[in-house]
Amino acid sequence: MKYIFLKIIISSGIITIVSEVSKKSSFIGGLVASIPLISVLSMVWLYIDSRDIEKIKNLSISIFWMVIPSLVLFLSMPILINIGFNFWYSLIIAIILTIAFYLLTIFILSHYGIEL
Repeated sequence: MKYIFLKIIISSGIITIVSEVSKKSSFIGGLVASIPLISVLSMVWLYIDSRDIEKIKNLSISIFWMVIPSLVLFLSMPILINIGFNFWYSLIIAIILTIAFYLLTIFILSHYGIEL
């Protein structure tokens, strides 16, 4: 149980650091947020929990393929705000677009025989 709390504290601490740094500098906040810390932590936690290299390899490959559609969120958010949508509508629409691109990516990958 202590281990789960440790994982929660470290993982949430990173999110807190990014949000606090972003208040002072959006560039530095973006730089820190763009580092795949959550992915790296997920691989570390999975390795510590399972010692299964195959699971780590599969997670890494899945993360790679899912990064591509996740970029839609970061592209659509500023565009939606620039055309006049408020933050919340922009966020909701960007999330919906991102989900659609996730589904499209999964469909395309499965069409080419890549199973995640």
